[in-house]
Amino acid sequence: MSPTRTIGDLLAIMARLRDPATGCPWDKQQTFATIAPYTIEEAYEVADAIDRGDMADLKDELGDLLLQVVFHARMAQEAGAFAFGDVVEAICDKMTRRHPHVFGDASFEDAEAQLADWEARKRAERAAKGESDASVLAGIARGMPEWQRAVKLQHRAAKVGFDWPGPEPVLEKLAEEIAEVRAEFAAVASAPDDAQARDRLEDEIGDVLFVCANLARHAKVDVGSALRRANHKFERRFRAMEALADDDGGLAGKSLAAQDAYWERAKQAERAGAQGTGNE
Repeated sequence: MSPTRTIGDLLAIMARLRDPATGCPWDKQQTFATIAPYTIEEAYEVADAIDRGDMADLKDELGDLLLQVVFHARMAQEAGAFAFGDVVEAICDKMTRRHPHVFGDASFEDAEAQLADWEARKRAERAAKGESDASVLAGIARGMPEWQRAVKLQHRAAKVGFDWPGPEPVLEKLAEEIAEVRAEFAAVASAPDDAQARDRLEDEIGDVLFVCANLARHAKVDVGSALRRANHKFERRFRAMEALADDDGGLAGKSLAAQDAYWERAKQAERAGAQGTGNE
């Protein structure tokens, strides 16, 4: 069945929700700042639906994300800054401008050459806006998740040759950083009220995370996807632990050793199930 609603309907719905006299009290009091966290959350829910391969859920989540764009555009229109049509025009102009090999007569030898041209055009656009930052790291947004920003910083630096030649030196650096974390843990243990010691510990843990992001980049593994898989695995096994412990009064109050025993049982059951389906 063909859809009967259009983007115009969605824009009208948002206008009603924001109407000063008859709109929704919650929607009327929102600002760019209060809506921004929801925008980020909806983007992650889109990624989750993709990760699960759930097309029905993906349709719904993409709608939720589109609503965020409409919400921001409506608030901007009310402020006299721009409207939804301006957002559409701006992205259409950008896509045609940055793809001269598709919408013009330019040609590139391969995807790498095309990407280099894309980055050059982005730099030119920033310069045209009056941005004076000439660093190869210019333009990397500070609002994105820090793990994603770490990968982008590393990728940009690698473009000028500032990069490890392969994963082995990254693994060596990771071992070095972990040793430094151990040293800072010891320092904090000996002086728990020393704020500078705690700052150094935070710095060293940050270094470990940064190197882990670099390792994932060298492995061509998406950090977010890898962490989502780890989170899913932990949640799946922990829930299995809880189910196993239910007959014994639950996990709460049991020793760590007893809880570890449930964890191992959950892992073994998971592996046995994987073997039975050929998905180990």
